[in-house]
Amino acid sequence: MAKEVSIFSQSGAVSTVSRREPSELAKALAAGSTTRRIQTNTNGTFRRLINGEQVGDAVRGSIDVIIVHALSKVSRIYYENEYDPDAKPTLPNCWSNLGDRPEFAVPDPQFTDCADCPKNIVGTGPKGRGRACRYQRRVAILLAGDMSGDVYQFNIPAKSLFGKGVGNVHPFESYHRFLAANKESIDSVVTQISYNLNAGSMELQFTPVRGLDDEEIDLVADVQAQPETKLACVLTVAARDGVTTPPTAQVGEEPEEGPKRRSAAPKGATPATRTKLADTIAAFGDAE
Repeated sequence: MAKEVSIFSQSGAVSTVSRREPSELAKALAAGSTTRRIQTNTNGTFRRLINGEQVGDAVRGSIDVIIVHALSKVSRIYYENEYDPDAKPTLPNCWSNLGDRPEFAVPDPQFTDCADCPKNIVGTGPKGRGRACRYQRRVAILLAGDMSGDVYQFNIPAKSLFGKGVGNVHPFESYHRFLAANKESIDSVVTQISYNLNAGSMELQFTPVRGLDDEEIDLVADVQAQPETKLACVLTVAARDGVTTPPTAQVGEEPEEGPKRRSAAPKGATPATRTKLADTIAAFGDAE
């Protein structure tokens, strides 16, 4: 039998607590070093990424998930450069998790609030269409049938958020209202996420598959109590998937986090606005 090696520097020291499973603190620290995402692609597939590396084969057409967390409001995100599918993902120039004001760590805030931002005007988007600042939702999901409790981040782009559904098939904002109208909660059903084959560009649609069983309900409750589940729904400055490229580079398909920095004041802000903004930043911080 191999001799046991103590991890403690003190001779003869042993742990006073015997555990078969890691503590909650150990789990939280481990979760903070691992990133999990389900990535959508223009070829109609879903890829499972762990720390930026694909795991397993891509899945075509649709996936079944359990949505375990989402922010109360739709987020906003702005890139100065146009989308380049061959470029490395970079930090956005500006973003707002709750769609109301730039976050504290935004590197290039465009204005003091989102509603009056010049990038929120129709016609400022690519080729004069839409808004330059796009809507987006990040949700935390479990893969249906996977009882490991691994939570994945999933990005829902603007074209998959709004509009009307047909029957029980909906864009996301219509989907969660449809469930509520039928006395179902979004975290108590298995949801199918699929590509809309009739759309002219990449669009996702959401369909309820079935209610959760007792074991799944318990699993959802467990993961919802973990802080990393909520963290998956926000865009932060914490490096994810090893991406640290600043926003001056070309834009990749899916926005990623990078180094923390912030310009002195949003574009178009007056000296008085800068003072008011500084107070707001101090109070607001990095809150969700």
